[in-house]
Amino acid sequence: MYKTHLANLSYDFKTLRNLMAKATPPRSGDYLAGVAAANNLERVAAQWVLADVPLKQFINEALVPYEQDEVTRLIIDGHDRAAFAPVSHLTVGDFRNWLLSEHATSEILTALAPGLTPEMVAAVSKIMRIQDLILVAKKCRVVTRFRGTIGLENRLSTRLQPNHPTDNPAGVAASVLDGLLYGCGDAVIGINPASDNLEATARLLHLLNDVIERYQIPTQSCVLAHVTTTLKAIAQGAPVDLVFQSIAGTQKANDSFGINLDLLQEAHLAALELGRGTVGNNCMYFETGQGSALSANAHEGMDQQTCEARAYAVARKFRPLLVNTVVGFIGPEYLYDGKQIIRAGLEDHFCGKLLGLPMGCDVCYTNHAEADQDDMDMLLTQFAVAGGTFIMGVPGADDVMLNYQSTSFHDALYIRQVLGLRPAPEFEQWLQQHQLFDAHNRLLQQREIPALFKPALQKLSGHSNGQH
Repeated sequence: MYKTHLANLSYDFKTLRNLMAKATPPRSGDYLAGVAAANNLERVAAQWVLADVPLKQFINEALVPYEQDEVTRLIIDGHDRAAFAPVSHLTVGDFRNWLLSEHATSEILTALAPGLTPEMVAAVSKIMRIQDLILVAKKCRVVTRFRGTIGLENRLSTRLQPNHPTDNPAGVAASVLDGLLYGCGDAVIGINPASDNLEATARLLHLLNDVIERYQIPTQSCVLAHVTTTLKAIAQGAPVDLVFQSIAGTQKANDSFGINLDLLQEAHLAALELGRGTVGNNCMYFETGQGSALSANAHEGMDQQTCEARAYAVARKFRPLLVNTVVGFIGPEYLYDGKQIIRAGLEDHFCGKLLGLPMGCDVCYTNHAEADQDDMDMLLTQFAVAGGTFIMGVPGADDVMLNYQSTSFHDALYIRQVLGLRPAPEFEQWLQQHQLFDAHNRLLQQREIPALFKPALQKLSGHSNGQH
């Protein structure tokens, strides 16, 4: 039992899971689950106690029983004790102080990552302020490769997200063209299909592959269908670059997604066998989000941020090219307003980076949340300052298929310009070669569509005029 006295009151936290939940900064999902602190005083008491918990305790006391949860087994069985040794004597509070010190360099944090468990990094995030989360995440450098090199210092990549409510090829192609003209798409050109079936998935895969091959774009494509649909597409010979799947931090939550670790392993091996990467073989793309386990009634009594961090153990096993926290997508039942969304996005990035993952963030909100674009500008800017790997590029920031608000092609231009950030080097060279950007990575003010894209534009115009 974990106990303390504060303001003449006694606080008893029966388990480490309970202590972690009570120490979490306020968010609506934890209130919905009935695990949050009753008030700020109880929250501070829990944070006070949590700071004195030895990091070793997270190895000895599983938040979800080892016997009933394969994610717990993955975390415990995969723990690298040799990598953990340099910080194994620290408490959570000591660990925070060490992370903020000059001793915790990028090289040391990279070596430490296999020795950290999701619960350790979730715990330390709960006693950090926003500037702490930014400072430490900025020191973490995670580099991955497929057809481009993602995550290098002073670079920020984008996922070009050309979703269409009917998967119309001309509509998708128009959005792809628009995004490329603004320098977006170096992380991935990734479509959420309106219909998760094999025929629609294969059609979109061929469309994206044709665009990438025709213009020799050093990027990768992904259709964000269920992993089983993608496996069928691979079996039929479809041009699959990245395999996508939404993942969560408990076995029950992953069951609700229709996946398990064995299935993800099968998909990972299938994608590796295709050998479609040119500069590397990181071929998985995962998305997560605080509240996903709770929405499936599969949170196992944990707070949603700790559940989220545990999903990163699943991602880490498969060496992904990209991991994306879709932070405000589920809605205000889980993250009520802009303040909660901002905090959650920075927590997720911090935890993922400490665990060695290439973390992106869909800086987003639903229209019924107490948030607006000003809040998203704050999260976008802070995320980029923290060294985030990639963001979304959505036409007009308004996803007309998923019906939520994200970041636009112009937002990517803004943040690259204000912080001096550049696209992935291979993609940057392509942009300059085709005179879309100048040598200083500034968007060239074109008087007309570049010659590279004129045939495509004429073809799209024919489609819009009813010609086929």
